[in-house]
Amino acid sequence: MKYIILILFCQFGFHLIYAQPDYKNLDAFLKEHININGEVNYTAIKAHRGLLDKLVADISSTKVANNWSKNDQLAFWINAYNIFTIKLITDNYPLKSIQNLDGGKPWDVKRITIGGTKYSLNQIENDIIRAKFKDPRIHFAVNCGAKSCPPILNAAYTGNTIDVQLNDVTTKFINNSKYQTITASKITLSKIFDWYAIDFGNIINFINKYSKSKINKDATIGFKEYDWALNDKK
Repeated sequence: MKYIILILFCQFGFHLIYAQPDYKNLDAFLKEHININGEVNYTAIKAHRGLLDKLVADISSTKVANNWSKNDQLAFWINAYNIFTIKLITDNYPLKSIQNLDGGKPWDVKRITIGGTKYSLNQIENDIIRAKFKDPRIHFAVNCGAKSCPPILNAAYTGNTIDVQLNDVTTKFINNSKYQTITASKITLSKIFDWYAIDFGNIINFINKYSKSKINKDATIGFKEYDWALNDKK
C-alpha cells in the first residue's frame, strides 16, 4: 500500500495533507492468500511474509485525515482491522484458535500502532468502526479469524466500492446455510446477531432486507453455536 504526503505552504506556515492510500498491494495479497470461502493460507503467508510486514508498516504509518470521505475512512479501518488480525495469527501460527492467545482475549491487547496511536482490535471495531460509522453491515466485513466469522473478503475495501462490497458480504453471509438456517416461521442465526443485537434493531426486518427466503414477523429466533476454530486453509 502506498500513499503520498503533500506539504502545503501558505502565509500561516505549512500543513500536511494525507492523500488516499493505494490498496493495490493489499488487494493482490488478499487475492493470493484467501479463497472465495474466506479461508486464509496462513502457511504461505508465514513462509513468505515480506509483503505482510510491508502492508502492516504502511498502515501503521498512515494518519487518517479529516478531509477523507466517510467511506474512505471506513474502508481504511476495516482493512486495518483485517490485516492486523491476519498478522496476529501469522505471528503465532500454527494455532488452533485465536482464542488460545492472551488468555482468550486477544482483542483487548493494545498491540496495534496506527498514525502514532496505540489500539486494540476491540478499540478499532467498537470505538471507531461501530461508534463512528453506525453501519450494521460492518459485522460481515471485519473478521475475527474463526470459522464462524463471516468469510473475510479476498479483496481490499475502498471508498469507491465499499457500499457495494458491504451489501455483497452481508447478502452472502445471511443466505449461507453454514451460518444461518432460515424459514418463514423460524430462524437460527449466527451469534453475531445476538452479540450485536443493538446494532441491527429489529433483527427480522434487517434479515428480510437481504434474505432470499422471507421471514414472518412473528418467527421464532435462535442462535447457532460459534465455532472458534481457525479459518485456516488446509
